[in-house]
Amino acid sequence: MPLLRTRRTLVTIPVTAVLLGLTPAGSPADASAAADTALTLLVSRGRAPAAALLIREETGTRYVHAEAVPDTTPSLPWTAQGSDTTSVRGAPAEPDVTSVPRSPAASGAVSAPAAGSRAGAAIRSGDHFRAGSITKTFLATVVLQLAAEHRLSLSDSVAEHLPGLVHGAGNDGRALTLRALLTHTSGLYDFTAETRGDVPVTPLQALRIAFTHPPAHRGRFAYSNTNYVLLGLVVRQVTGHSYAIEVRRRVLTPLRLTGTSFPGARVFLPSPHGRAYAADGSDVTELDPRVAGAAGELVSTLPDLNRFYAALLGGELLPPALLREMLDTRTAQGSYGMGLYPVTLPCGITVWGHNGRISGSYVRTAATADGRRVLTFRVNTDGLADADLEPALLAAEFCPRTS
Repeated sequence: MPLLRTRRTLVTIPVTAVLLGLTPAGSPADASAAADTALTLLVSRGRAPAAALLIREETGTRYVHAEAVPDTTPSLPWTAQGSDTTSVRGAPAEPDVTSVPRSPAASGAVSAPAAGSRAGAAIRSGDHFRAGSITKTFLATVVLQLAAEHRLSLSDSVAEHLPGLVHGAGNDGRALTLRALLTHTSGLYDFTAETRGDVPVTPLQALRIAFTHPPAHRGRFAYSNTNYVLLGLVVRQVTGHSYAIEVRRRVLTPLRLTGTSFPGARVFLPSPHGRAYAADGSDVTELDPRVAGAAGELVSTLPDLNRFYAALLGGELLPPALLREMLDTRTAQGSYGMGLYPVTLPCGITVWGHNGRISGSYVRTAATADGRRVLTFRVNTDGLADADLEPALLAAEFCPRTS
């Protein structure tokens, strides 16, 4: 599940680089140094046990990872201790990954939970992890492909495909369009506000929770996982197959995304994978993906996510008219397109992508509008303690040097 902030233009952060000590990237060397420095902050100030960053661009890929040095003294999870022991490593020797020079570690170590509980916290570039609401971009792509095939229309009402399903407490599927679901302007109650993303539910159970609550203001952007649970059912109704099968057939197989999967009810991550930790430090590597379903069950890897967003924004998956529709944020008052959203950085560059939050994992992908440069970073816990780190990292990577 994501923690999606509706504020998209980061003009109030005068590159936040001043605050965090980052220098906006200009040359590839500048970008490497800035990203390397930022990664240490995800671990120290962000209080993540480990972090990793993969950048895809025309000249190749760049991978960086950082881990907190284990502390054998039991303490609160990921608590800064005030010493300089956060480690940063360049990429291991493996195909299509270039080495990144070391940078000085950020001040402030991050201590682990009790001794031994953090084993396996390091992140490798090919590790599988839960991608949370990045699932939505994959699902929206399939819905738009079906629109391109004239098997549905974005102006169709939900009731045309799922008659009688959306009802109760003032909810009415006849008054909602597929476009409203895709753009989060349906007003439907978010079922995860009750389950907190911790309770496995079937799609119908999730909808029953949502439809006991009256809708909010229709037509206004309000992020709700319920929208994409419904879209998953629409895909099944239109195609006769689950959304997982359709995404695999239409996206994963053509792009050869062999590290990406829909686990269904399987609680185990594919190998290789590291460990995942909840905010309280407990190990949540094993997790029932039905806590998220069509709104966030995806498992993926850093290279697969970068390849997917590069292909999508580069026009490989959708006809130009549908891709433009996907990137049109007017329905959602500038906050969201269809399955992805824009962020305008302090330098004026707009990047597109999505974030994903699920217990034990936070991931963020951002790309230039043409898909030629894509960044994905992840931490193996629920999120970052310092909310300024994410926009600062994006600015450091995508903004040119200003001096």
